[in-house]
Amino acid sequence: MKSIFDVHSLPAQMILSFIGVVMLTAAAVGIPALWLIREQLDRQAWSQVDQGQRAALALYKAKQSEVASLAILTAQRPTLRELLLQKNGLELEDYLETLRAGAGLDLVAVCEATNTTIASTEPSLATNPCQSWRLDGFQILSTDSLLQVWLTGSYPITGEGADKWEVLIGKVLDDDFVNQMQDQTGLEHTIWTDGQPVATSFADGVEQLKTITHNEISPNATEVTIYTTFEQASQPYYSAQSPLDKTGIEVEVALGVAEITATEQRLMLILASSIIAVAAMVSVLGVFLARRISQPLVRLADTAGEFSKGDLSTSVEVDAQVREVQQVASALENARIDLQRTLTNLEREKAWVNHLLDSIVEGIVTLNHQGNISFFSKGAEQITGWSRDEVLDRSFDQVFRLVETETPSSDWIPAPGASKKMIVELSGERQAVLSFTGARLAPAEAGDTLVALVFRDISEEEIIRRILGDFLANIAHEFRTPLSAAAASTELLIDQAQDLSAAELQELLTSLHLGILGLQTLVDNLLESASIEAGRFWISPHLSDLGKIIAEAVQVMHPLLEKYDQRLIVELPADIPVVFADERRIVQVLVNLLSNASKYGPTEAEIMISAIVNQKWVRVQVADRGSGIPHDRQSQVFRRYMYPGQLDESAKVGAGLGLSVVKAVVEAHGGQVGVENRPGGGSIFWFTLPKGDQE
Repeated sequence: MKSIFDVHSLPAQMILSFIGVVMLTAAAVGIPALWLIREQLDRQAWSQVDQGQRAALALYKAKQSEVASLAILTAQRPTLRELLLQKNGLELEDYLETLRAGAGLDLVAVCEATNTTIASTEPSLATNPCQSWRLDGFQILSTDSLLQVWLTGSYPITGEGADKWEVLIGKVLDDDFVNQMQDQTGLEHTIWTDGQPVATSFADGVEQLKTITHNEISPNATEVTIYTTFEQASQPYYSAQSPLDKTGIEVEVALGVAEITATEQRLMLILASSIIAVAAMVSVLGVFLARRISQPLVRLADTAGEFSKGDLSTSVEVDAQVREVQQVASALENARIDLQRTLTNLEREKAWVNHLLDSIVEGIVTLNHQGNISFFSKGAEQITGWSRDEVLDRSFDQVFRLVETETPSSDWIPAPGASKKMIVELSGERQAVLSFTGARLAPAEAGDTLVALVFRDISEEEIIRRILGDFLANIAHEFRTPLSAAAASTELLIDQAQDLSAAELQELLTSLHLGILGLQTLVDNLLESASIEAGRFWISPHLSDLGKIIAEAVQVMHPLLEKYDQRLIVELPADIPVVFADERRIVQVLVNLLSNASKYGPTEAEIMISAIVNQKWVRVQVADRGSGIPHDRQSQVFRRYMYPGQLDESAKVGAGLGLSVVKAVVEAHGGQVGVENRPGGGSIFWFTLPKGDQE
């Protein structure tokens, strides 16, 4: 087969020519052009930032002059002087408020020479402006909960009798002010003091700016101006920051360069398109040199175009006499098949992921400054039973009430990244254990959110953990008791075997036998439960004599029943039925039922085994004279780690596995299992087996 890299083949010559032209074009034109474009756009961007910074500083100086002029004009108003001389406080305050509103100011005050405020439009201001702001210019107002920058101006009131007063006006440089500066300069505007943002034109506010890292660079660095780059809301910015005066106040202008970056990309795309166009022209020469393969190549290109539009249903069919073209067509067809299969799998996986996400429901709740709920997710509604309308604007303490303490639930709210468990009362007085995790999460509709919590209901996990703890304690007890008895009996046999009578030896051997029997039953139940859990449980049913099965179970349990003086009564039909069953498994079922009947029944009581035969089934029953099982718990006793007699404080504790094994064995035979109360006291446990003589 002729290699595609044979320099004498037409495809090889076309490919080499195309590669040569593209590489030469990219090296000679593309690389220098791209570098020049980037440098030029970058210089233009920093030049615009520098011009915007100078314009902003000029505007601040103009604002400062404007405020100083307004202070002079205000101090020279005759009406103001007359009201001061008349000492008419109410009319003076109304007049000052009118002046403030008309001039677009935030503060107009009249001060005495003793720095005492006579009247002010901002009586609740955190500081005394007449004492702190007697100098014209920029002032910083800083408290524990407030950080502001003011532009102030003052001027003495002239005229007869008014030389002891002075007018003080001020304008707070807040978000509205910097938004005006942004409109005038065309750049984003931020005011800083001591490294803290005070006001900004960014939509996310000053809190978001505190978390942004500025990367300092020096394109046109001076002694006072710092140039930085940063990202805000995933948008890149160039910025320049300069001090206003010696008070520590700095002004920053920022230019969003996302459009410039997009322009660079468009120019690079145009350049790349040009290179592709040149390559296409060179490719035409190859078409003329290989007329025989031109039409198949066009058809392949059309097919590839349909692929790019999403049409993967049309197969690639090209009748070409050139081996290389046929290979390309075959490869494209294989790619189409693989891509179609991949897209189908991806769509199936996407549908599955969407279904999975819909199935995983956790609660999300957010709290505002007052500790009230401002957002409540669908998952939270499903977990708590409260609807969103019922809980919005209500206190977190009211909705999630702690059950076992008077402490407000808000005191237990975890920090971001940490988690805590709470036992709370939910809708309908339902109690649940919820696991809360603090999160830095605030959906847009949540508004002014301080706290975000993700929670889930772990009540069932807590129950399982408690049940598992009880199971481990009980299983340890179950192992320890027979082992202790066996150890004691063995020590007596070792030390005093020669001195013991036959009756005493029999008693010790019986104790050993009972201990071994109990351990064997417990181990069998543990192994069967593990096999059921792992899905490796199986049975081998065949025709079996029910009488023989019962006799074997009775023989196993006889020493235990004899120890507690319990009488076993067996009532079987005259014609003992044949069942279709696994004898070993059914013996295990009967041993578990008889063991429970002995364990939860009184000493010297009777235990009865009986069988009822119908057309297709044989019902086997084990009746005891224990304390019985409440009706509302009868459906639960066949679950793992549930104990038939756990409501009876005097009952013995077991591993909680025997009845679950009974249920699994009987259902594997196709039968049913159940329990009911016995007339006169006690319980009747029953199960059914298929008859062996069915036609």
